[in-house]
Amino acid sequence: MSMMYKNALVSVSDKTGLVEFLKPLAEQGLRVLSTGGTAKHLEENGVPVIQVSEQTGFPEVMDGRVRTLHPKIHMALLARDHKPDDLTLLKENEIEPFDLVIGNLYPFEQSLSRGLNETDQSEMIDIGGPCLLRAAAKNYDRITVICDPNDYESLQKGTDVGRRKELASKVFHHTASYDALIANHLSESKEGENEPSRFSLSGEFINELRYGENPHQKASWYRTRGQQGLQDAEILQGKALSFNNLLDLEAAVSTVKLFGEENCAVAVKHTNPCGVALDRDVAEATRKALKADPVSVFGGIVAMNYTVNADVANQLVELFLECVIAPEVDTEAKEILARKKNLRVLTWDGMKPDFSIKRGMKIKTVGGGYLVQEEDQVKSWDDSWKVIGQTPNAEIKQTVSMIWRVCAQLKSNAIAIADKSQTLGLGMGQVNRVDAVDQAVLRMKKHHEVSETAVLASDAFFPFPDSIDLIHEAGIRWVIQPGGSIKDADVIARAEELGINMILTGQRHFSH
Repeated sequence: MSMMYKNALVSVSDKTGLVEFLKPLAEQGLRVLSTGGTAKHLEENGVPVIQVSEQTGFPEVMDGRVRTLHPKIHMALLARDHKPDDLTLLKENEIEPFDLVIGNLYPFEQSLSRGLNETDQSEMIDIGGPCLLRAAAKNYDRITVICDPNDYESLQKGTDVGRRKELASKVFHHTASYDALIANHLSESKEGENEPSRFSLSGEFINELRYGENPHQKASWYRTRGQQGLQDAEILQGKALSFNNLLDLEAAVSTVKLFGEENCAVAVKHTNPCGVALDRDVAEATRKALKADPVSVFGGIVAMNYTVNADVANQLVELFLECVIAPEVDTEAKEILARKKNLRVLTWDGMKPDFSIKRGMKIKTVGGGYLVQEEDQVKSWDDSWKVIGQTPNAEIKQTVSMIWRVCAQLKSNAIAIADKSQTLGLGMGQVNRVDAVDQAVLRMKKHHEVSETAVLASDAFFPFPDSIDLIHEAGIRWVIQPGGSIKDADVIARAEELGINMILTGQRHFSH
């Protein structure tokens, strides 16, 4: 059974749709109690308002820090219909119980980008708002509580207890997300790292996905407040994004970001890069990435950190691809890509080299909890790396720098081979390193000729010299790896014996 509203408490930062929702209700006799800027906004738009101070008998003080934090507000929120003493207390104090509460919180998240000092930033922490929302949500048996303007239209004619319970749940998720954002912000060190003993995880719903990794699995997409990501991208065309699309897009974007101002194109399949290329000419960078592994790229995701023009778009539409993401797509390229109506095309500023995203934390779930680690940082070249054999020239250094970063993006055990700013063979997700070498070499031989300037990267050390024999048989003379095996001396000796130059970084890059 639905209920109509008689007495409302309204205090919002986001005033979208508020007047349109309340005005017809006020005309039907709804009493509206409000505060500060919200009250002014309603009065200016013809909605009669009673100031909170009229009910409390106490003025708003401390620049609005204290206004709804008062017994005559919270008694009206928390009074229970089934408790005669509660109702008697209301009558004795001449207080009408609220049956409608509308509130949303100070825009703490939006204020983070304004570079406020600590004192001004602390003023953006809402106290009264969460208190009144939580009190109303606790009493959902009789109170309709709204924290999202998108809910106004569906609530115009009242609610039943089931719907009020849903709205109460939404409030607690909303305040939990808000508190998590503030907690993580306050626990950050000057280096941008979080205190490991205190980490709060809460998200805001973006949308329900068609399904998860498989059609029988339900899935939804959430955003972490205060963090930038794929939710900020604009979808220009194509079908709705799937669970797997988003995982692949994340893998592609993460790889592209490693290459800064270098024109980079990345093709991804099942969260692993299958083709990566760099080139001053954007059309050539695209061609090389797509041709790196022309079989695996079928049905894949392509990301690039440059504007998609007509030359690039013409190459993309020749293939079956799931998604394309870039900083921009020019007008002519949009018309070309539109030929593939199901192709998802996204643009996002986060792909631009000059777009700064705060270093984040990576989260993975395990049974009963989750694991948190800082984001991996991969060097492009470091003069402290130990070179065994010839000193690499500028061309070799460039390839080493590229393939070391690519290898770090592959699922371990991982081996990556590149030459002339193009990946040639990638082997990933193997349970032993010999198989990973075999896989990378097989893919290379299937589509490319190996040259003396090709470089092979391994995400972790070689436990035995057997992989070095396979690398030699493939004709590769340059290897980069972390080192650190108890068999390092044997591995290095075998490389020297076979004329293979080896670079030891001292740092592995597993990706599980």
